[in-house]
Amino acid sequence: MNKLLRILRQSGPLTGKKIVESSGLDSFTAWRECTASDQLQRQIVGKRYLRLDRRVNGYARLSPSIMREFLNYTVVGAAGDEEKIVFLAGCLADEISLISRRKKELAREIICRTIKNCESRLLFEEQACVIIAGDVVYNMAHAEPRPEPSTGELVRGSDLDIIVVVEKLSPAILARFDELLYREKYNLLLNPAVKEEIDYVIKDLQTVEEQLRFHDFKAMVASKILDEGEFLSGSRVLYDRIKRLAEEADIPDKLEKLKKKAQSGRLSAEKKLLTLAHSRCADELGALFYTSEEKEEIF
Repeated sequence: MNKLLRILRQSGPLTGKKIVESSGLDSFTAWRECTASDQLQRQIVGKRYLRLDRRVNGYARLSPSIMREFLNYTVVGAAGDEEKIVFLAGCLADEISLISRRKKELAREIICRTIKNCESRLLFEEQACVIIAGDVVYNMAHAEPRPEPSTGELVRGSDLDIIVVVEKLSPAILARFDELLYREKYNLLLNPAVKEEIDYVIKDLQTVEEQLRFHDFKAMVASKILDEGEFLSGSRVLYDRIKRLAEEADIPDKLEKLKKKAQSGRLSAEKKLLTLAHSRCADELGALFYTSEEKEEIF
């Protein structure tokens, strides 16, 4: 602890990531020392939101994970440095907001270009809607390099979760749109100036209605994404209909109950982690702390 206090008094407040880099401590030890000490003061930036995770009993946990929140969304300083801590936290919040906005703008640009290049653009805009979900809709996107699962290529932080819902759209038009969007996904991934990941799924309204039954893990994830998702392009009428269907299926209430469970689990996990030996942080508590991949499958 004396080491961390000395570093922070010399440098001023730092993010969790900078503390790990400066101290040489692993992220778990650094988090525990910063959290437990009354000589240090923390300020967490942003919000916590529900994520569904197969590794967690009951599936519900909060995002960012404890580790991701500490490394990327937490400012720590010596007690008494409150003004500097607040200033740095404000700068960090602005940076996160800018990253989220740029990613959302990129997604809109890609979708608009894809629709424009579709031979049946007007028909697509009437019978399909494009929804964006994930970190960006919570204004919590980050740009930390991470490997893209299928290729291992490093990409810039949060992916762009795109859900395309169609109603009575011809298979030929759908296949063409899928081809064009996949090409955009491939180009974004390999372009060294961009290195962003699009994760997308295309489904019809009947599939949406089935998923809103909330009957298994995949349906729960799909329902959560539809609930949190924001309109990006296409038919606003279809988008509003999807939101009504989610309301009628009590999806917001079901997700709120899961979020409360996740909040309770987070508090319990943090208390246990503060007393847990590092070597034992490998079970479900470890899943709540460590971030193997802070992203969610989409269905």
